[in-house]
Amino acid sequence: MEHSNKYIFIYSVVMVVVIAISLTIVAVQLKPAQEDNIRIEKMQNILSSVNVTTKGIPKMQVMEMYKKYVIRAFAVNNKGEVVESNTDKVFPIEMAAELKKPAEQQLLPVFVAVLDNKDTAFIVPLRGKGLWGPVWGYLSLKTDYNTIVGCMYDHKGETPGLGAEINTEIFQKPFFGKKIFDDQKNLTSINIIKGGAKPDDIHGVDAISGGTITSKGVERMLRDNLTGYEAYFKKQIK
Repeated sequence: MEHSNKYIFIYSVVMVVVIAISLTIVAVQLKPAQEDNIRIEKMQNILSSVNVTTKGIPKMQVMEMYKKYVIRAFAVNNKGEVVESNTDKVFPIEMAAELKKPAEQQLLPVFVAVLDNKDTAFIVPLRGKGLWGPVWGYLSLKTDYNTIVGCMYDHKGETPGLGAEINTEIFQKPFFGKKIFDDQKNLTSINIIKGGAKPDDIHGVDAISGGTITSKGVERMLRDNLTGYEAYFKKQIK
């Protein structure tokens, strides 16, 4: 039996509407779970920057570990002033959105963690560009606001075996113990050096072999993001 063009058109419209409604319902139902996963991943990344491993740990346990180590959070502006001290309001702040604002309007989060050895670490989020897309991470500092405790970096689409290596321990571990200020309190950040940093370079680490562009993207990310925090850090340095 052949159907008229009108029948086919109406049938197609109805099917499109039904599918659209179904997809909307599914998206709405999945949204809380997706948002929960994003929150958990952010907690894992923050903890990773202070060398607390959460790999393979259930979600509820990750949240408990986060509450155990991260005792508070606040946000500063580029003048070094604390502009938000409500931890619940600070956690959702995303650097990707903040960096699109004028510098004087940006809210820059700082997470405070107390480690197992009772040392305090100050953690800041990072956002930048690699070779093929965004790169991001967290950097943690000692109470001197200068010495790196740990870091974590990740990416969206860097080349496997090359730039993608920024999320490996081999690339990240050499940052531990490096310093972001010189003796005159000038922000040096961290230089990522093609061919390798000298052993006594407290501001330099090795670039990824074959991944120089992504390595330099991480270097720019560090410098650009830490510049926003510079005024606050300097106020804390004794």
